[in-house]
Amino acid sequence: MPELPEVEVTRRGIDGPLRGARVQSLSLGKPLRWPLGIAPATLEGAAIDGVSRRGKYLWLQFSEGAGGLLIHLGMSGSLSLLQEPGPPGPHDHFSMGTSAGTLRLTDPRRFGAVVWSAALEHEPAARLLSRLGLEPSDPALTPGLFHAALKGRRTPIKSLLLSGEVVVGAGNIYACEALHAAGIDPRLRSDRISRPRAARLLQAVRETLERALALGGSTLRDFRDAHGMDGEFQSEARVYGREGQDCARCGGIVRRLVQAQRSTYFCAGCQRR
Repeated sequence: MPELPEVEVTRRGIDGPLRGARVQSLSLGKPLRWPLGIAPATLEGAAIDGVSRRGKYLWLQFSEGAGGLLIHLGMSGSLSLLQEPGPPGPHDHFSMGTSAGTLRLTDPRRFGAVVWSAALEHEPAARLLSRLGLEPSDPALTPGLFHAALKGRRTPIKSLLLSGEVVVGAGNIYACEALHAAGIDPRLRSDRISRPRAARLLQAVRETLERALALGGSTLRDFRDAHGMDGEFQSEARVYGREGQDCARCGGIVRRLVQAQRSTYFCAGCQRR
């Protein structure tokens, strides 16, 4: 699933080129998770102010009171900005022709979404974003606040990171890597994490996501950036996808278990409860 680094890489790839561009056409393929919520022709002629991000959602803002599009890449989606798009393929379910190129969502599993909203503060955008935690880079997310949030929950720490309710962006691969860097067992209940360990984990989450962003995110199956390039973070993973291999830090064996229907990779030798 594309996570915060992949979504931010996508945003950076399309924000500049689309600023000031006007919508020339908009077409839909097979239904995505939620309906668009507006007649496609209504948006023709609208100017694009820019593309921002909240968690794993992209917000494509139109000018002149035309609202915007909230975009989620789902489990397998990727956005491309194409100069010579050709006809949509079987997995292309949203195409928006603009004066700067065609923005196209390719999503084989169709768990993604493109939803119109009058503003981020209006429905449906407000509802979809309402449960998101703070951004990892938000100065308001202090170690003390992070620790207090962990103490208020009795959830395995890996599951809590994946939920995005405290801090957004730590998807499966990045949660595994951050917990390994912080030396914390993914099964440890969040309310049992001490203040110093919580501070280490918050720093590990931030550093892991920053490194992933610098490497263009991770490409495990379907993700490509807006220009068709793969991410490279997966080649640097220290535990994710390394079941049965030696831990690079302590020499122990990397193990795999399933939490909330997701694979968790960790080293029992150096990740303590």
